Amino acid sequence: MSLDTDKSFLPPPTYKAYGEYIFNRKEKDLPFVALLQKIKQKIFCGDALEIGEVQRDREIAMLYSQRGSPGSWRLLLSLLILPACKNGSGQLHYSVPEEAKHGTFVGRIAQDLGLELAELVPRLFRVASKDHRELLEVNLQNGILFVNSRIDREKLCGRNTECNIHLEVILDQPLQVYHVEVEVRDINDNPPRFSRSEQRLNILESRMPDSRFPVEGASDLDIGVNAELRYKVNPNEYFDLDVKRNEGETKVLELVLKKPLDREETQEHRLLLIATDGGKPELTGTVQLLINVLDANDNAPEFDKPIYNVKMLENTPNETLVIKLNASDADEGSNKEITYFFSNLVSDNVKSKFSINSDSGEIKVKGELDYEDCNLYEINIDAVDRSAFPLTGHCKVIVKLLDVNDNSPEMAITSLFLPIKEDAPLGTVIALISVSDRDSGSNGQVTCSLTSHVPFKLMSTFKNYYSLVLDSALDRESISEYELVVTARDGGSPSLWATASLLVEVADVNDNAPVFAQPEYTVFVKENNPPGYHVFTVSARDVDAQENALVSYSLVERRVGERALSSYVSVHAESGKVYALQPLDHEELELLQFQVSARDSGVPPLGSNVTLQLFVLDENDNAPALLGPWQQGAGGAVSELVPRSVGAGHVVAKVRAVDADSGYNAWLSYELLPLVGVARSPFRVGQYTGEISTTHTLDEADAPRQSLLVLVKDHGEPALTTTATVLVSLVESGQVPKSYSRVSVGAGSQEAAVVDVNVYLIIAICAVSSLLVLTLLLYTAFRCSATPTEGPCKPGKPTLVCSSAVGSWSYSQQRRQRVCSGEGPPKTDLMAFSPSLPQGPNSTDTVSLIHPILPS
Repeated sequence: MSLDTDKSFLPPPTYKAYGEYIFNRKEKDLPFVALLQKIKQKIFCGDALEIGEVQRDREIAMLYSQRGSPGSWRLLLSLLILPACKNGSGQLHYSVPEEAKHGTFVGRIAQDLGLELAELVPRLFRVASKDHRELLEVNLQNGILFVNSRIDREKLCGRNTECNIHLEVILDQPLQVYHVEVEVRDINDNPPRFSRSEQRLNILESRMPDSRFPVEGASDLDIGVNAELRYKVNPNEYFDLDVKRNEGETKVLELVLKKPLDREETQEHRLLLIATDGGKPELTGTVQLLINVLDANDNAPEFDKPIYNVKMLENTPNETLVIKLNASDADEGSNKEITYFFSNLVSDNVKSKFSINSDSGEIKVKGELDYEDCNLYEINIDAVDRSAFPLTGHCKVIVKLLDVNDNSPEMAITSLFLPIKEDAPLGTVIALISVSDRDSGSNGQVTCSLTSHVPFKLMSTFKNYYSLVLDSALDRESISEYELVVTARDGGSPSLWATASLLVEVADVNDNAPVFAQPEYTVFVKENNPPGYHVFTVSARDVDAQENALVSYSLVERRVGERALSSYVSVHAESGKVYALQPLDHEELELLQFQVSARDSGVPPLGSNVTLQLFVLDENDNAPALLGPWQQGAGGAVSELVPRSVGAGHVVAKVRAVDADSGYNAWLSYELLPLVGVARSPFRVGQYTGEISTTHTLDEADAPRQSLLVLVKDHGEPALTTTATVLVSLVESGQVPKSYSRVSVGAGSQEAAVVDVNVYLIIAICAVSSLLVLTLLLYTAFRCSATPTEGPCKPGKPTLVCSSAVGSWSYSQQRRQRVCSGEGPPKTDLMAFSPSLPQGPNSTDTVSLIHPILPS
């Protein structure tokens, strides 16, 4: 096998780097296994290797196929296809140059994590980053991590030597979190820059050769080799450039005078200072040096040391003394007096932080010092004597700041998986939390804690990374949301902390059925209600939320006799209002018992039932109905023959009537209506018996024919009535009517003649009538004392209304249907009315009205 024929298993840059490294002849003599280990370390641990060529790869392949054993290539391939090396915490490490184009290959992240390409989409493979999510992206088709947008290392990390993008690779179902570190390699994309376009120097013409004059150097935003600057000036006969490194590892540039200056010959010199970095290709920057030749003094002021190093804490208060400088001048008089100034090389930023007393040379703190913004300040100081042609001495003060714990930790909460269902399993990840601290050392070491007594906990997944997970079961009906407080505390003394609030909402699941306030309701409604009458409203409460608490109502359908329940009542699905679909009739239906079901809208839905007992209350909607020979509504009359010889209290006839209503609505009373033109009638009617009897002994003064109009009235509100007409013919005791009819006649038959009857016929008729009355009384007594044998749901027998101490009776025929659901026979309560009846002159009437009422 050759590397040419099977090089697809490695990304091309890695493969070529491998070839270049092996081609290094210095490593060829290493033992084969040791060499392979070095190759593995070089390729996967981030060492920068030059890109080799295919021809070199062929040469090395041939070399090691000869040196190695038959299994050498298999061993080499097994080493090369190992995943990228990981640091001590199991983090994947890649590297990519800055300014790489969109789509630039970074690494086969899915392969290196041991994931199959087919499982990336189903497991919701995604990449998260605290601040740089848009820079890198993963192609879910091939699992390759590539550059998504422009990466500017200087903008990202400034001048830090290490620049890494930390990514979190998250997979759901089940949840896995990997940490990936992508190193951004610097390229030489920033040329050296000087702070100003020209620098001015004043040099006395009397200065001796080898005199030195400081010059401000350039800065390069790149790092490493790309920021290593070389300086030169354009060739000239007066000045050379000397570059040295000071104690702070910074370069000090000085112009060295090669030969004496002559102001009278040349008053100004122009030099070009060129700075070149160490990148490939090289980039340069230039600044114009303008040198004014001064004509004055012999000796320039001199400092004790050319460089002063000072260390002080950041956040040092204003007016704190940094250093007191002291320069001396060998001249006399005004040429010896020295004034101190910031050099022209000092930037405005430094001047905003420090001040100098021109007389004493004291440098003090002027502005706010922050280690995190800048931890090193270089201050160039000029000491100038007071000569008419002043000379200047130079020194540099280097101020190094020491870190104090003045930055609180910072937190970022990403990848929120909210809201969380109340039935979520333990260990469910809710949020990812990353913390950071701008301080250094122990001041920047951060630990996190969570609010106590909550069903959640923090789990450390990597350095400064935490996962918020579910620690115990949730119940939304008890607590619907949790306000968590995450506290990040650093290791400083005293320590600083920061908090972040996180509202965790608990999503509802359908785990509660609708519940009615009570299992059964009793409802009363009057009969003859209008169709669609609102009878009652049922209401069930569901403690769940949203659609799981949306309750709908329906009837539990069943048969009521021969009809469906839904033909009687209906329930509004949303409001729970129960309506009567048709007028209810107490005489047909006293009790309607049914169930209403309440179901929520969850998946699957839950429900419960409630029982309604609907009692139909009676109204006075039935007028009394006449029994016997009267035809109801026909307007007929009944004829009776009365001998004139009867005495007071003789019962002439009896009016019988019933009422289909119940209670007081079926309690009947009778009264005799007065006739027009009749002063007084010899007859009266029993108020509760309906018996028509004489008030005195009949005589010749009484009209032989009399028409009696009996009014039958119930006790409802308002009362309903009916009338019965009785035609009474007075005959002599010995007379036998020629014709006698008990048949109903019309209004025009009131003038019909009454025939005389034979006294024997009268006696026979009275005997037969007495026998008939006795038979009816016995039958009535038997029925009143009989125990009902009908079932609770069958039509009841006519209920008898027994009255009168003299043996007269009436009955009220009932046509009712009772609807019930309980076991056993229905309860029937009897009400006995014993009203105070008016006492007649010749008789005493005592009436008891017995009538069934609704069951309790």
